Amino acid sequence: METYSNLEKLSNDLKNLFQNQKQKQSKNQNQNQEESHFDFEIISEQDQISFKTHKSILSSRSEYFKTLFNSKMSEYQEKITLTDIPSPTLFAILNYFYSGKIEINLENAIEILIFASRYLIDELIETSSYFIKNNLQMQTIVDVLNLSEEMSLNQLLEFCYQFISENFYEFIKTSFFLELEENHLNSILSNDKIFTNEFETFQSIIKWGKHKSNINKEKENQKLDNQEREQLQDKISSLVDKIRFIDFSKKEIAKTLKEELIPKQISQKLMNFLILKNEKDQGELSQFIQKETEDPKSLIFKERYKFDSEIIQEKGYVNKLKKWINDNRFFFKMKKGFSAKKDGFDCKKWHDICDNKGKTLVIIKTKDNFIFGGFTQIGFTTDKSKWREDSHYFEDGWITDPNSFIFSLRNDKNDRKSEKFSIKQTQDNFAVYYNYSNKGPTFGKGNDFILNSNLQHGYSNFGYTYNLPKGFDYDTKESRGYLAGSYDSWEVDELETYFI
Repeated sequence: METYSNLEKLSNDLKNLFQNQKQKQSKNQNQNQEESHFDFEIISEQDQISFKTHKSILSSRSEYFKTLFNSKMSEYQEKITLTDIPSPTLFAILNYFYSGKIEINLENAIEILIFASRYLIDELIETSSYFIKNNLQMQTIVDVLNLSEEMSLNQLLEFCYQFISENFYEFIKTSFFLELEENHLNSILSNDKIFTNEFETFQSIIKWGKHKSNINKEKENQKLDNQEREQLQDKISSLVDKIRFIDFSKKEIAKTLKEELIPKQISQKLMNFLILKNEKDQGELSQFIQKETEDPKSLIFKERYKFDSEIIQEKGYVNKLKKWINDNRFFFKMKKGFSAKKDGFDCKKWHDICDNKGKTLVIIKTKDNFIFGGFTQIGFTTDKSKWREDSHYFEDGWITDPNSFIFSLRNDKNDRKSEKFSIKQTQDNFAVYYNYSNKGPTFGKGNDFILNSNLQHGYSNFGYTYNLPKGFDYDTKESRGYLAGSYDSWEVDELETYFI
């Protein structure tokens, strides 16, 4: 026995059964129903458009309608009016009931999710949630967050929290931040994995508090009266203890204390913290911080985000890397997969750990304290046949990656600021070399920089594939020594490699 199916034709036939009806205005109730095979009517109250349907189809596609038709409530036996959905979206959903196909776009995605949640259509909840996640934007995030909570869509709710956390520094600068509900802001600020400027975050919370309290004084020279100050203090009181004051500068702490908006208990702790910072007694300051962080609920002296690196200790360097990579999701999810000091100065071990990981960040520190590295969106491999299955890889061993770059974070010799160097437009087919199983990370044909098999030495012919800084010419002593201090006499102190 053989089974044949033609699901596409079935889908089209059922779709035509629904779409061939004549739409009518619900106020024309005296119009005869020409198609007697329809036995139920759904009306969009927003624009008074009605659609004729079949109870059997509705009950098979929605638990809500199944329960409704089994309840034998006479007033619902022939029609129902829906108050919260416009007719175009209602038509799309009913068409989905018949055909199994639906077009979701930025205009109707939230409306579809609301309908699917209220009328218990699980597969449509999943489909519309998936679309919303992939198209989440600053201007829609608060609406989606509120909807997720209202409909108990916990996975979507967590995704919204993650989206805001990953984009928090940019988000607090938008007007959409002011529309966040207090409970949501509380949950987000409790998260350690927010990359932000803490002082600017605190100032944004003050602005949020003024907005929620209808205090229309935005300028610094517009002082609050006592009533407004008390009102604002009360509004932000549950949020202040989530701010990581440990990342404030001394001037920022002083300014915060002068504003008199934080609880007295926290103010006193900040005063003690400031005194210890001014005394520059690191031992006593460390003991103070350790004592204050013993309570897991105490967050004001707990660092929010710490980049896992022995090479990069300065937050300014981390800020630069985050900005250059320009992919918050990767940045927050990436882990340090390889450390030469921990895993060994051995290129085979490096390849074993770091090959075929996709997006990869390489950071190198020399014994002369130069810090440089590179980033590739494609990643490394020693699979010589990779070019057969992935167009980014060429048979000659090179990888094309127009978004790759190399960077210099610390260059004391030339007294240069941290800088990113993009790949030359004519050289993007030579971004990274993948065929060196006996070499370490290699960026650029020439090579702009490469590490030898022991990962302790290398050379840098900077400027062949990647753009040089202004004022430097290719194939000069200055350009060859720009990244690591010299062409080939530098030694590696540490190599760190990051990926998901």
